[in-house]
Amino acid sequence: MKKHNFSAGPCVLPQEVLEQASQAVLNFNNLDLSLIEISHRSKDFIAVMDKAQALVKELLDLPEGYSVMFLQGGASTQFLMTAMNLLKKDGKGAYISTGSWSKKAITEGKNLGSIDVIASSEDKNFNYIPKGYTCPEDADYLHFTSNNTIFGTQFHEFPEVSEGTVLASDMSSDIFSRKIDVSKFGLIYAGAQKNMGPAGTTLVIVKDEILNKTGRDIPTMLDYTTHISKESMFNTPPVFAVYVSMLTLEWLKKNGGVEAIEKVNTAKAELLYAEIDRNPLFKGVAAVEDRSKMNVTFVLTDDSKQEAFDKLWNDAGVSGLKGHRSVGGYRASIYNALPLESIQVLVNTMQELEKLS
Repeated sequence: MKKHNFSAGPCVLPQEVLEQASQAVLNFNNLDLSLIEISHRSKDFIAVMDKAQALVKELLDLPEGYSVMFLQGGASTQFLMTAMNLLKKDGKGAYISTGSWSKKAITEGKNLGSIDVIASSEDKNFNYIPKGYTCPEDADYLHFTSNNTIFGTQFHEFPEVSEGTVLASDMSSDIFSRKIDVSKFGLIYAGAQKNMGPAGTTLVIVKDEILNKTGRDIPTMLDYTTHISKESMFNTPPVFAVYVSMLTLEWLKKNGGVEAIEKVNTAKAELLYAEIDRNPLFKGVAAVEDRSKMNVTFVLTDDSKQEAFDKLWNDAGVSGLKGHRSVGGYRASIYNALPLESIQVLVNTMQELEKLS
């Protein structure tokens, strides 16, 4: 029996997706060739790329004028590409600092030009989302991380920007988990390995009209227009990661799309947070109003119970529950493909610990 996978990433994937992907590695489309052996220029793989991009547009209800890319280098490369493609030569970028990943994005931006950190929650170890800030009207773009995997916080309302400022977001850990209005954004990027597929590809969605306005020479591989013009095939794409992402998006569509999965995700989060708040042996780490529906961080109120609790959840077939070293305690990552039943198993172990105490 498969374990209950609460890992923060690489993520849990639907069983049917894993089975289809396994078959494709052995024999793809009855070609008697593996998916990872065929040419990325073949009609069979071009059809995969086309379908993956079409599913992104459909599931997120993309307006006209946006391009979809599947690139390499992870979200970490997007930290640089965001600034490279949006920061004008003598301009300024604005950032909200809410955790490790946003700090890394800020570092890459500062390496390129003038960066203004307009809000930060570092004063309380990133356990909340900043509020009451204003984005400078002269900022070329405002960058924020929509969900913070390590600290368990999430933007439930997105920042407001002036007409001349591009809103850019790293949505690696909550893309496709809830409905969003893409028209408010100029750039969205997301590493696949949290909610969409295996590590190896990064989804990038960009509003075409915001490109080619920096006044700088952009290296070919770091220029979004390069990849748009070549339909994500300027160089050999990560065919397996793109294929599995396509399968996962098909699974999501078959199960009612983003609107349906958002209801499931809300139910999962409510079940787990209710137990954390009810059970005197546990307490949440993140500010209640900013709690993530993707990464639930919590700690024991009595550290002497750690050994007993760890044994309970290990014996129950739970995996990947240890918290990040920056926070400690526990982190339950409850991405799209994790079923409600797995949440109930975890809740049962928390209640069992209470009974033993």
